[in-house]
Amino acid sequence: MSFRVDTSLMQFVLILVCSATAITAYAEKPVIEIEIRDHLFWPSEVRVPANTKVKLLVYNRDPTSEEFESYELNREKVIMGNRKAVIFIGPLLPGVYPFFGEFNPDTAQGKVIVE
Repeated sequence: MSFRVDTSLMQFVLILVCSATAITAYAEKPVIEIEIRDHLFWPSEVRVPANTKVKLLVYNRDPTSEEFESYELNREKVIMGNRKAVIFIGPLLPGVYPFFGEFNPDTAQGKVIVE
């Protein structure tokens, strides 16, 4: 029994697979990493693209819990000590969106700058 593959069909399949891979890579959300150390956000200022959904990966390096809070972003999330949390924001219009640590509001302050 002989099996013959049409090369034009194989080329089409290869192009289709490559296109799907490129679209998947393009569709991934930007990831911004933020740390909580000594009741401070590091960095305290992050820049994100406008009109794009963004994934904030927040690591709490302190032994105590902290709550990521933002009225402007409409987000609040308690992050236990020595743990991490994922917070999705956006898509957002250009502007400045402050956030703070609910349990240490005098020191844990930051902002998302959308450009």
